[in-house]
Amino acid sequence: MPLKVYNNLTRKKEEFAPIDPSLVKMYVCGITPYDETHLGHARAYVTFDIIKRHLEYSGYKVKHIQNITDIDDKIIKKAKINDQSISEVAEHYSNSFFEVMDKLNIKRADVYPKATEHIKEMIGWIKGLQDKGFAYELNGDVYFEVQKFKGYGKLSKHKMEDQQAGARVELDARKKDPLDFALWKAAKPDEPYWLSPWGNGRPGWHIECSVMSTKYLGEQFDIHGGGLDLQFPHHENEIAQTEALTGKAPWVKYWLHNGFVVINQQKMSKSLGNFFTLIDIYKKFDPMVVRFFLLSTHYRSPLNFSDAQLKEAEEAYQKLTSTIDNLDFLISKVKTAENDVEVAETDDELAVYKRKFGEMMDDDFNTAGAIGVIFELVKFINDHVKEEKIDKESLMHDKQMIIGFCDLLGINLVGKTSSGDQSFNIEKLIEERNQARGGKNFKRADEIRKQLEDNGIILEDTAYGTKWRKNA
Repeated sequence: MPLKVYNNLTRKKEEFAPIDPSLVKMYVCGITPYDETHLGHARAYVTFDIIKRHLEYSGYKVKHIQNITDIDDKIIKKAKINDQSISEVAEHYSNSFFEVMDKLNIKRADVYPKATEHIKEMIGWIKGLQDKGFAYELNGDVYFEVQKFKGYGKLSKHKMEDQQAGARVELDARKKDPLDFALWKAAKPDEPYWLSPWGNGRPGWHIECSVMSTKYLGEQFDIHGGGLDLQFPHHENEIAQTEALTGKAPWVKYWLHNGFVVINQQKMSKSLGNFFTLIDIYKKFDPMVVRFFLLSTHYRSPLNFSDAQLKEAEEAYQKLTSTIDNLDFLISKVKTAENDVEVAETDDELAVYKRKFGEMMDDDFNTAGAIGVIFELVKFINDHVKEEKIDKESLMHDKQMIIGFCDLLGINLVGKTSSGDQSFNIEKLIEERNQARGGKNFKRADEIRKQLEDNGIILEDTAYGTKWRKNA
C-alpha cells in the first residue's frame, strides 16, 4: 500500500511523492518562546515527529527545519514584566522547550533557525516584494497588498470578499485592505529594532517562516506543517508572499495540519488561559504516557483533554509494559523448543500484524489504528500463553515485535518495565514466600504477599512460577 497523506491544499488524500525521490524536505512552524510549553504545542511536535519517523522507516531521508520566533510582541512584554532582556527570555523558554520535548522522545530537527539571525534576508525579501509591486509603505510600516496576489485564499478556501478581519488579522485603518499584513513594523519606544530602508523597525511574523524555510529547503519543498490554527492567516500569508516573490507555485506540495487539543469544547491555548504546561503534567504522568495519549487519536481530529483520559492512556501504556514484563518472565522459565516440537506460532501469523500496522501508518499516519494493531497483537500473544502454546523463540520474537512497533511510534518501553534494585528485592521476597509455601508456612507467605501489596506490587501465581507487576 503506498503512503497517502491528507493535503490541506487540495482537501484530499494523495499518494505521497516528494519532489526529490531521495530526500523529503519538511518545515514545521516552531515556538515563540515567551512561556512554558503546553500540551497543545506537544501535540503539534509529536505529530510531525511521527510523520518524520514513518517517512524514515519508509526509506526516505528527511531534512527537517523548525524555526524559533525569538522576537515578538509577547516576548517583549514578558521581558518587561521579568525585567530581563528579550534574548534572556527567548533563551530560557527555548531551553525549557527542548527539555520537555526530549522527554517526549521527539527527534531533533536538523536546524532550528532563529528569526533574529535572519533579519538581513528578511529585509531583502521585503525590498523584493516592494520592487515587484506586492508591498507598500506607510510611515515606516510595510504591508503586503493581498489584492495583488490572485491566489490568495487557496489554502483556507475562502474567497477574499468573504474573509473577515478578526482574530490574528492586523486591524489598521490606514491599510488598503483589512487583510493586508505587515512585512515590516516601524520601531516603537523601548523596543528592539534593526536598521532598514524604511527606518528602524523589526520584521512581521509571517515573513520569518517564508525566509527561513526557503533558505534551508529551497524555493519549493515537500511538507509544511503546523497546527490547524496556523492555516489562516499565517500559512495563507506565507504562500502569498513566497509565491509572489519567487513566481513558483506551488511553493509547498503538501500542507499538513494537526487538530487542536480541546477542553470543554474550547481549543487549548495561552490566549484563552486554559492551557496545561508539560512541566506540570509531567509531575503526575510519565512523559511516555503523555506521548501515548497524544497518539491515541488521529492527528487531524480534535483531542479531548482531561485527567481521566490521561489516566486511561496510563493504564493502556502500563498494559504494554506489563506484557513485556510477562514475556521476560516466561522467557526466563520456558525451555527452548526441540526440533520435533511444534512451535507456538508461525511467522505468517505475526506477519499479519506487521502488514496491518504498516497499512495504518500508510493511511495518513493513523497512529490510533496502529496502536489498535499493537493491542490486537498483545491479545494474540496472551491467548497463546493461556493455552500454553509457547516456546522461548516465539516469546522472544513476540517481545521484539511489540517493542519494534512501539519504537516506530516513538513510545519507549525499554527501561519502563520492572527492573533494577527494586526488582532484585522483590524477587528475594518472592523466593522467601515460595519457600514458606513449600514448608506449609502459609501465614508467612500471606504476610509477604500483604507486604508487597502495601508497596504497590501484585503477585500472580502461574504454572511457570510467581510473577509480579506494579499496581496501576
